[in-house]
Amino acid sequence: MITLTPQAAAERFGKLFSWKYLVMVDERAGIAEILEQCHARGTIEWDAINRNRAGGAVDRCAVDGSTMVMRARIGIYPIRFGAADSELGGQALEGVEIEGDEVATSFAGIAGAGVGVAACLPQAPGVLRAEYLSEEDLTVGGARTNRVRIYSPRYEKVTIGIDDTDTKSEGATWVLALKAAEACAGEGVELLSMRLVQLNPKAPKKTTNCVGSALNFAVRPHRVEALFTALRTYVMAQTKSADTGIACYRGIDLAESEYSRRVKTDLLSLEEVEIEASRLGIQFIDQNRKKGRIGAFGAVLWANKGPEAAALYGEHL
Repeated sequence: MITLTPQAAAERFGKLFSWKYLVMVDERAGIAEILEQCHARGTIEWDAINRNRAGGAVDRCAVDGSTMVMRARIGIYPIRFGAADSELGGQALEGVEIEGDEVATSFAGIAGAGVGVAACLPQAPGVLRAEYLSEEDLTVGGARTNRVRIYSPRYEKVTIGIDDTDTKSEGATWVLALKAAEACAGEGVELLSMRLVQLNPKAPKKTTNCVGSALNFAVRPHRVEALFTALRTYVMAQTKSADTGIACYRGIDLAESEYSRRVKTDLLSLEEVEIEASRLGIQFIDQNRKKGRIGAFGAVLWANKGPEAAALYGEHL
């Protein structure tokens, strides 16, 4: 077994193009979400298509610019791997394993894709170390096949919805949400994305646009409760409203809910929203128990659903 740190990989292969590597796991659901960022979009697109084709631990891949988000199953799985053709992928994720406070992801690549997994990815910020079975796996390029096991810190995915922090005369929820995210990020807490969620514009007790804000974080497990406390403290200190709601979810996938539609089309009561939130595992961390919880709940439901979150129900780009 040969082990290289990111610095050692850069010294051996020369500085390459991976900018970020982060793995979130939901052990209860048996799934992981892997985020990779590269210098160029083209390599990310090729990797995503080939990993989908190769199967293995991969459920699906999505590409946004030069970033790939890969949904995977925890465990080791057979792959359809070789020189890329209609049935085989030239790069594959063989498995995701949780080892205490770390996550190990096992990759295979052939030819240029082997350079990607054996030389490039091990250098990414976020990688702790890479393990190779033999010197053969460290010889990259040409028509060779390479395998590598990459270790990274274990993260969870945390989604937070915020609503009703403004009044008709002052404030904007999305501004406060982003300021709170920046104030609360730090060691063990990384902001992944922020999304504006259009709620039912016919709600009678709204300010103007009826929009909630959703924040997605990658968080080290021991930092989750501290994030909740810090964010609640910041928002409640800065809000202009007495009705502010803050909803939180720990996990990668939410169960399907008819309320994904209803928060955009219906007038909901606080009581029914709290019942559905409990069923889904969404908790409220504000201390108000006011109408802002409805929008905060809706923001969590739409936090990972794409640009339609910002749309009226049924509206698409």
